[in-house]
Amino acid sequence: MLAEVKGLNEECGIFGIWDHPNAAEITYYGLHSLQHRGQEGAGIVSTDGETLKGHRNLGLLADVFKHGELDDLKGKAAIGHVRYATAGQKNLGNVQPFLFHFHSSSLALAHNGNLVNAKTLRRELEEEGAIFQTSSDTEVLAHLIKRSHTGDFVEDLKVALNKVKGGFAYMLLTEDTMYAALDPNGFRPLSIGRIGDSYVVASETCAFETVGAEFVRDVEPGELIIINNDGLRIEKFTENVTHSICSMEYIYFARPDSNIAGINVHSARKRSGKRLAKEAFIDADVVTGVPDSSISAAIGYAEEAGLPYELGLIKNRYVARTFIQPSQELREQGVRMKLSAVRGVVEGKRVVMIDDSIVRGTTSKRIVQLLREAGAAEVHVRIASPPLAYPCFYGIDIQTRNELIASNYSVDEICRIIGADSLEYLSEEGLVDSIGKPYPNEPYGGLCMAYFNGDYPTPLYDYEAEYLASLEAEK
Repeated sequence: MLAEVKGLNEECGIFGIWDHPNAAEITYYGLHSLQHRGQEGAGIVSTDGETLKGHRNLGLLADVFKHGELDDLKGKAAIGHVRYATAGQKNLGNVQPFLFHFHSSSLALAHNGNLVNAKTLRRELEEEGAIFQTSSDTEVLAHLIKRSHTGDFVEDLKVALNKVKGGFAYMLLTEDTMYAALDPNGFRPLSIGRIGDSYVVASETCAFETVGAEFVRDVEPGELIIINNDGLRIEKFTENVTHSICSMEYIYFARPDSNIAGINVHSARKRSGKRLAKEAFIDADVVTGVPDSSISAAIGYAEEAGLPYELGLIKNRYVARTFIQPSQELREQGVRMKLSAVRGVVEGKRVVMIDDSIVRGTTSKRIVQLLREAGAAEVHVRIASPPLAYPCFYGIDIQTRNELIASNYSVDEICRIIGADSLEYLSEEGLVDSIGKPYPNEPYGGLCMAYFNGDYPTPLYDYEAEYLASLEAEK
């Protein structure tokens, strides 16, 4: 669990498969394993070689497809999407994949990430006569493709991909080809697998285990993957690439059984916990982690510190994630419903509570309170990442510094606000080392650390003036 009631809302999840008789069903199961990446809406588009057909709706995947809608999605290829709105409003019109019908062809489009120049592009396209059907920045790519006019779809797509800036993992489906593309920084994970002769592409490798696929390779920044009856072809839409994998994928977003750039997420989190114990040891009786994403770090901390790890906090599995609740009051009620402290574990004990991050502080305060109400003698909070002090513009729904408690208060002040006996964070160096520097010759070992230090790997385009103004206002 991310330690926040309205915090770092997750990305989206995309999945696609080519050349399988049960393409829509395989896509459904693949998306099910990616449900943690988006819970507001879901959709699948399939092709039978002649026609694209899709279904999408608001809600969890199982609710969207509970009335036999999969039976209508015939064909040997499909792409799907589970959504959390990082940009665009929460309504059915923004649920993906988008399906566009033209006079001679059709196109389905799904996107994970956020474009930093979408507003500018949208305004330019509208001035040229484009009519947008959604408020999502994803639709921008479809308009750019249709305006490229090179005479070849792949070249049109490459032109469009070079115009959009920011974080993007795209999947596209036409009647006869499936495409995948990753932004020049590789902010979002995207991998290729195989089921026999069928190719699959997914946001996380955990989806491959679910559908019985074998991992082939990661999609690299700036690559365009083309899959059709001729097989798989890899091209580049740009050579100007720098690895900047979102560090929050390792810290929180990705499932622990996924691998990103060859690094297992659980192992990275466990190493973070071990490093945290070295940097911020406290003598205590028991270590507990906030379910679920902090469990790995808590185990690592306990092992390194030589303290027992216990389930001091229990998660109610039948409560939806708190950040999707529509109001602050409901979100806070969701926290009370979602977690319980185990009195038999924490009563009379000095407890080290491990969490992956603190965003606003509201949930951290509530969890500390839960532990105290259950009789904990002391509550020491340890965070397996550095303080989140800067917004993200590449696909995480935090885009102003005033939303982040670490932007406005010192560590000691945050400690008092959340009611802990002590509070310490993992260092930036400790996080980079713990994850493992997937690309050691690149900045921060190939990771994006902007959330912690403001060192953004790309220009911010539409957000630049707003961001600089927020920094100036803090002086």
